[in-house]
Amino acid sequence: MKTSDTTVPCVIMRAGTSKGLFFHAEDLPEAGPRRDCLLKRIMGTPDRLQIDGLGGSRPITSKIAIISRSGRADADVDYLFAQASVESDDISYSGNCGNISAGVGPFAIDEGLVAVNGDVTAVRIHNVNTGKVIVARVPTASGQADVTGKVRVPGVPGTGAGILLDYSHTAGAKTGAVLPTGNPVDEITLEDGHVLRATLCDVANPCVWVSSEELGVDGAILSDDINADDALLERIEEIRARAAVMMGFCKHWREAEVRSPGLPMLGFLSPPRTYRDDNGEEVRGSDIDLMARLIFMGRCHESFAGTASICLAASSRLPGTLTHQFCRRSGDQLVIGHPLGAMRVDVEANRNNDGFVRLGVIRTARRLMKGEAFVPGGIASDND
Repeated sequence: MKTSDTTVPCVIMRAGTSKGLFFHAEDLPEAGPRRDCLLKRIMGTPDRLQIDGLGGSRPITSKIAIISRSGRADADVDYLFAQASVESDDISYSGNCGNISAGVGPFAIDEGLVAVNGDVTAVRIHNVNTGKVIVARVPTASGQADVTGKVRVPGVPGTGAGILLDYSHTAGAKTGAVLPTGNPVDEITLEDGHVLRATLCDVANPCVWVSSEELGVDGAILSDDINADDALLERIEEIRARAAVMMGFCKHWREAEVRSPGLPMLGFLSPPRTYRDDNGEEVRGSDIDLMARLIFMGRCHESFAGTASICLAASSRLPGTLTHQFCRRSGDQLVIGHPLGAMRVDVEANRNNDGFVRLGVIRTARRLMKGEAFVPGGIASDND
């Protein structure tokens, strides 16, 4: 481990609509309580403001990427994603983050882990969380990742260089099956006896998709209104937790909040229509294929998670699923209307509907700072 007992080298990156700390694996302790304690201390977890750490007090800004050269023949780098909880004393490695994934290629190039190859450098990323390989095609210039460009990502100010993330080989990321239950639609019975239809899908990351109408909520609802509705969030958590049992992540739904707090993610869907997003900008119904709101770690995602967008696009091409029923068009893109605008996902299923010829999303990323994180008292764990 190449670090002193008081500092750890790290890079702060904005990747897609998320922000996180990027580390070289060799600069951290081996996997275990000591590393977890260190990462939580650097992030400032647990504290809802993360005031004494580098976290940003929200799930989308409390993310971590741990990178190293890969020993696999089909990958250039290994990438482990960690989600540091904000309020609870927890760090999870259960799944991947699509937005943070967008920063892995640029980080690997700028840190000398992958050599530049022309104007666009392909970086084969082995996501350790899921065991799947993602290919990032990163614009490069002057021997580094290029950050300038005309790509605009809703939820991110300004424009940047477009990074294409190819997720076509991430089917069954955690469960081994695109449809973990084998059904395009399942019924979930809640404790109060209410029954909802749901599509459970696992591509890039496992998600459960339900109808906003069956949930009893306006599909155009925005983030603040969702987060202020405790009854709605409790209902959503029960649905998510019961889906976690159906996917095999825990044995009883009441265990899900502890055993699998991040996965599956839950999104509720509705047909496309015109609405105003959280910035007051008009999102025209004619420009989108469906509306979706995503719940992640107990609150509404400010925009839309990258892996969830991949999962949504994949399931939209599977006949019989709720997403297929809601989707307005069936071309080579899915356009998702979310709380901060609209995002496009490239998608094309093969003829047997058991794989994907094309499945990708374009994100932007840039490093914000490189330096050393200070750890009071050195690197220790609760067991030391």
